Amino acid sequence: MRTPTWLRWLDPLTAMILGVLVLALLVPVPDGVAAGLDAVRTGAIVLLFFLYGARMPTREVVDGLRRFRLQGSMLAATYLVFPLLGLAVQLLPDAVLDPDLRRGLLYLSVLPSTVQSSVVMTSIARGNVAGAITGATISNVLGVLLTPLLVAVLLGATGAGLDGSAVTGILVQLLLPFVVGQCVQPWIGGWLRRHGRLTKVTDRATILLVVFTAVSEAQSEGAWSDLTVGTFVALLVVCGVVLAAMLALTWWGGGRLGLDRGDRVALLMCGSKKSAATGLPMAAVLFAPAVAASVALPVIAFHQLQIVVCAVLARRLARAATDPA
Repeated sequence: MRTPTWLRWLDPLTAMILGVLVLALLVPVPDGVAAGLDAVRTGAIVLLFFLYGARMPTREVVDGLRRFRLQGSMLAATYLVFPLLGLAVQLLPDAVLDPDLRRGLLYLSVLPSTVQSSVVMTSIARGNVAGAITGATISNVLGVLLTPLLVAVLLGATGAGLDGSAVTGILVQLLLPFVVGQCVQPWIGGWLRRHGRLTKVTDRATILLVVFTAVSEAQSEGAWSDLTVGTFVALLVVCGVVLAAMLALTWWGGGRLGLDRGDRVALLMCGSKKSAATGLPMAAVLFAPAVAASVALPVIAFHQLQIVVCAVLARRLARAATDPA
């Protein structure tokens, strides 16, 4: 039996996230269980960032820094241009987009790029795969520090900035495990990279646990009571506009910088994407449950949208590369 077209475009991770989201809305966690789940979630996040550090080859990251124009343009797109668009979204009136969702889009704008999907799309489009791997990896390494810093600077005025407990959470749950992972990377990094299925399961399990606990706790506090179909459609439209703007800016900017076609494709695919795999666990550390749930929805929506749009775009770029006429 042939798989329906719409199912082929649905990212499996997004499908699982949506399923867990619905489950959490229908079955909120009882108060007596919530504390235990919070402890499990904290342990899972620590393990996740330890594995991030342990499987990233430090030498590849350092070598990739030598391509200054490509790597610099990727970082500028991810941590400068994208946040400026996130700030522009804050100018929308409440009648167009709910303030909590606008805040979620601002949080989305300071996240690092994806790794797997950016590299896959670059490969499909026949771009510079090595440049995409290095750029996305560097983006995630720096994101451990830059994303919390930008959250503190840009979201502080909204009342969602970092307090003392969040700073402690960053150090203990994100940065320290990552550094420890980098320290042991020479001994276990090769094994982890050879057993990608293990780390993939760990990544996805942590994300699903974070989504379930955040949404369930937020549901108990009534944080989702005002969400309507119209609000969600408005969110998708705004996400689409932001994505289109980043795709246009990265492609045009790559041309203005004199990058060759392969590097322009890598910049297009890495500079326009945001990582749900990093963003959702970080939100659980940086924000209270009700706030984490509100910022999670834009991250999930944008993640699925970027997968669909960039998959179509990558195929068109591949055809253009093989048939210039």
